[in-house]
Amino acid sequence: MSELLEVAGLRVVYRGRPPVRAVDGVDLRVGAGQVVGLVGESGCGKSTVARTICGLVKPAAGTVVFDGIPVSPLGLRRRPAALTRIQMVFQDPYASLHPRRRIGAQIGEGVRAAAVRGGEAGPGAETGWSGEKARGGETGPGAEPAWWLQRVGLEPDAARRYPHEFSGGQRQRIAIARALAARPDLLIGDEPISALDASTQAVVAALMRDLAVDSGAGLLFISHDLSVVRLIADRLVVMYRGRIVESGPARAIWEDPQHPYTQSLLAAVPVPDGLGTMPAPPADDAGYPLEPVLR
Repeated sequence: MSELLEVAGLRVVYRGRPPVRAVDGVDLRVGAGQVVGLVGESGCGKSTVARTICGLVKPAAGTVVFDGIPVSPLGLRRRPAALTRIQMVFQDPYASLHPRRRIGAQIGEGVRAAAVRGGEAGPGAETGWSGEKARGGETGPGAEPAWWLQRVGLEPDAARRYPHEFSGGQRQRIAIARALAARPDLLIGDEPISALDASTQAVVAALMRDLAVDSGAGLLFISHDLSVVRLIADRLVVMYRGRIVESGPARAIWEDPQHPYTQSLLAAVPVPDGLGTMPAPPADDAGYPLEPVLR
């Protein structure tokens, strides 16, 4: 499997008194057609890693390379067309959608981004999101916002409506459709299901996996909900206090966690046994070791 994303020695420090080291030496890889779940408690640095990969946060050290192209922080200039092949679905779909623009117009931005690239080569370029190679000015599958809405389970006429006219789950599907319309080779979900109700979370997570895998794209799925991530991820990466403490095949980590923090995370997952017992959350001051377990 070719490595689509390679993150090496990533460090991010936020200014303050004292400075906050949010990410401390993270190494991460995502292959084409692979789903990697990045998990950990809130505040461990997961979202900072995602934003750095997209160029939204400037790292203090380390490198981010996407398909052989170094990813630099965004400035005043337009993002290079090749890097629009990285798309992100944010945690709050209402905040990430423009409230005064129709849904169709917002999804159309992704369609135009794919057209600007002119169908440049990359994972899934020949059999990608629409089943055809994207070309500038292309007509047919994937050229209309309504087509993408149908891919995420919404009616085509939703393109004429505004974000406030949809439920939270529908808005997240719209955000996914907008990201997919750009025909990404790397899709990043930054806690994309945490704002949804329990009955919708697994559905949206599975939808993201199916659409990404079918296209040959890589998916980095970030969440603190291990019970959902284990259902869709090929590999799990566990993050604690800005560092990766365990990584390996999802099934192996779920069935036999090696690091004490991973064991604590799994013990905190509620078990539907009918006894009404609440699991104990991981302790913030437990002092788990930071040496990684790699499999």
